[in-house]
Amino acid sequence: MLINQELLIEYGAKQETFKRGFTIFEEGSIPKYYYQVTSGRIKLNHYNEEGKELILAILDRGLSVCELLLFIDKTYPVNAVTFEKCTVLCLPKKDFVRLIDDHPNVSSDIRKFLAERLYYKYIMLENNSSNKPDTRIKGMLDYHKSFSENQNKFSYEVPLTRQQIGALTALRVETVIRAVKRLEKENYLKIINRKIFV
Repeated sequence: MLINQELLIEYGAKQETFKRGFTIFEEGSIPKYYYQVTSGRIKLNHYNEEGKELILAILDRGLSVCELLLFIDKTYPVNAVTFEKCTVLCLPKKDFVRLIDDHPNVSSDIRKFLAERLYYKYIMLENNSSNKPDTRIKGMLDYHKSFSENQNKFSYEVPLTRQQIGALTALRVETVIRAVKRLEKENYLKIINRKIFV
């Protein structure tokens, strides 16, 4: 849990439940709330000029959603959409700022979390510049798994189709399928009922 739930509620956070496929906020909208996932998963996505979906992150229980934008005057560069039924704590921006001002330890935790996200983004960008499909896919999978609390081998179920993995790594779906099979033989990942686990 990034911020203790009781502390968020003490500062005025309300718990909201959203059905699968619900858009919590849209690209171009103004950040007004701090969001923290208490159950379910949320994807941060964007659609390119051709209308193809690019998934930039999968956020699980305990993670916050685009909190960095509460520190600057910019609109959301992504959409936040629920993968499944989700429960989220929503705290108005002004109350979030008051909370972190009142609790320096929370501010420190958020800075550390933001630094980790930035680190993994750099790793993912570096891997995506590789000519090797396996390297691109590993980098993308490691980045998405980095959001998960459980870092044990094969503990993270990748909630992406082969086509979505291709869109994230600029690879053809056929190339992704072949690379995933190679990575399974190398024991980097497991395929269970057509789902990828890393």
